[in-house]
Amino acid sequence: MTRSHPVLVVDDQMPFRSAAKAVLRRMEAFELVGEAASGREAIELVDRLHPALVLMDINMPEMSGIEATRQITSAHPDVIVILCSTYDTSDLPSGAAASGASGYLNKEQFGADALRRIWADRHAGLFKPA
Repeated sequence: MTRSHPVLVVDDQMPFRSAAKAVLRRMEAFELVGEAASGREAIELVDRLHPALVLMDINMPEMSGIEATRQITSAHPDVIVILCSTYDTSDLPSGAAASGASGYLNKEQFGADALRRIWADRHAGLFKPA
């Protein structure tokens, strides 16, 4: 039996959280353990739930996903954070590469195959500074 990886979905927009939950429900390797609508809430839930993977929206009110990722990966270096947004990779905001995130996934390409691929590549250093 395959071990399920606990996942936290963070996005201030309910439609993306709902879509991510629907994808995760169909995947045996991943289990939704929580969802957050803000960076601050994400930090609190990571401390409490200890997910293996966090799908983190970049643009949120109060605290950006980049700052939340920085704080999460600093306190929990074993947690894999994947930034999610609608940016092209070449247009990511400054700070994304140095945030501690393991990768980036365009929301328009989010699905089971993309999630499996990015999980498999999670230690590839996709955001190494140039």
